[in-house]
Amino acid sequence: MNVLKPNQRATVYTLLERNTPGREIARITGIDRKTVRSYRTRWLAEISNSPGVATGSDPVPNTDAGPVATQTPPPWPPAPASISTSLCEVHREFIEAQLRLRRNATAIYQDLVDSHGFTAAYNSVKRFAAKLRHKEPEQFDRLSFVPGEEMQVDYGEGAPTLVPGTERYKKPRLFVATLRHSRRSFRRVVWKSGQHVWAQLHEQAFRYFGGCTQYVVLDNLKEGVLKPDLYEPELNPVYAATLAHYGALADPARVRDPNRKGTVEHAIGHTQATALKGKRFETIEAQNEFLEHWETNWASKRIHGTERQQVQAMFEAERAHLLPLPLLGMQYFSQQARTVCDDSCVRVDHSSYAARPAAIGSKVLVRIFERRIEIRDLQGALLRTHAKAERPGSVVLPADERVFNPSRETRQILRQAGQIGEHASRLCELMFAAEGRVGQRKLWGIVGLTKRYPAVCVDSACAQALEQGVYSYKHVKALAERLFADAMAAMHEASTNNHAGGGGGGGGVTCDIVHEDSLAQQHELIRQADEYADLFTHAALVASAVVAKAMDDTAGGQA
Repeated sequence: MNVLKPNQRATVYTLLERNTPGREIARITGIDRKTVRSYRTRWLAEISNSPGVATGSDPVPNTDAGPVATQTPPPWPPAPASISTSLCEVHREFIEAQLRLRRNATAIYQDLVDSHGFTAAYNSVKRFAAKLRHKEPEQFDRLSFVPGEEMQVDYGEGAPTLVPGTERYKKPRLFVATLRHSRRSFRRVVWKSGQHVWAQLHEQAFRYFGGCTQYVVLDNLKEGVLKPDLYEPELNPVYAATLAHYGALADPARVRDPNRKGTVEHAIGHTQATALKGKRFETIEAQNEFLEHWETNWASKRIHGTERQQVQAMFEAERAHLLPLPLLGMQYFSQQARTVCDDSCVRVDHSSYAARPAAIGSKVLVRIFERRIEIRDLQGALLRTHAKAERPGSVVLPADERVFNPSRETRQILRQAGQIGEHASRLCELMFAAEGRVGQRKLWGIVGLTKRYPAVCVDSACAQALEQGVYSYKHVKALAERLFADAMAAMHEASTNNHAGGGGGGGGVTCDIVHEDSLAQQHELIRQADEYADLFTHAALVASAVVAKAMDDTAGGQA
């Protein structure tokens, strides 16, 4: 209740003596109606407790017969309660229906004026609606969990601690992890928090308990949840990887719903009110040692009020149900988004790493560990793994993934020359040894001759060039052209001889030429496919024989 000044109190009492209603007193004096109501109650109590003559009043009058006793007046009756009926009473059903639709008093008042001819003020509707609203007390369910099922984590404030290098005391962040079944807690204070610190504290809690739970309940702080969502919250990648390493799952609480993790909330309050209240520490290590001593000797030995069992005894029973710890600890990393450059690499710390099969220009996630680099797609699937380069400016890109560059592909040229033939490979090796990088152009020219001439012709031309000692692309090209022309001429001559020898009886036979616009699939001039296959086989054999004869003639002439 607000305390009024003496003049205001006297004004209120005077108006009350005149039976002025409280609403009118509030309007005249500007005092809140609740305050007026409180002083009215006090005023009535004072009247009922002092029915006689007030102190300092006139003495009892005397007469000739003696003092005359005065009659004590009866106390003032209480002010009659207001029995007026609200003007909204006739519209009760309509207002109740609108309140069930969760409409506010303003909307209901507007509808009453527009549709029902309501003439009273808005405050009448507001007061009437407030009386009709009946709010049921909120019911909370008592959650129960099996051993090893859930651990709740949260941050609070620790006791004031001396900041290193200064004379100022500051409250560090208090991390508390509580097993939901046994209520056993792990407590640590840290100066600063981050995604790595948050994950490391979870790892320390798992090691402290000797195992990990199936679920970890947390609120939506940025160290654990990047984007809160009712259905699919986005976890911090470092935190998610840490829980996956230990086989646990994160279950973030809903936004503004601390009751979901009420166990750890109570543990933080219990720590602050009992263990750290009124204490100061010179170092953060000293506070951590004190918290561990307090948890071991006092908090874990208490009898829990709900379960009526000792916390340590419940923890010993729960320990066997915790998930086993992995042999190796979590390898922490930092994750960054990178764009694949035009050389199919991503840049990390002034070094380049191959990112295929990621497309050029696409976004990828790069996880930077202490000794390795992982490249993942935006969904988290692993694409590549590389050892971390020790020297800035390094390019970690396999040779078979490099973009084709004719001035650097000497091995590829020689490999293709070896596929042509032995003489072509020998000639290309001699040309590169003699001319170096400049001679690669000639090598590409010789290899490219296989696109126009058979490989046997090109290899034979290279053999003649080796015998003649002329290491020139143009000379090899001329030899290949001549060998190919000789082979074609020999084929034509052999074909003519075959036709002349086999067509003696048909000299007088003439063939009709078909002049049709459409293609014909069957005609007397069209032979069977087997005959064409035999012709091509015969032509290949003749070409090989011609090339071999030409090489023998060349060798005999030089001898």
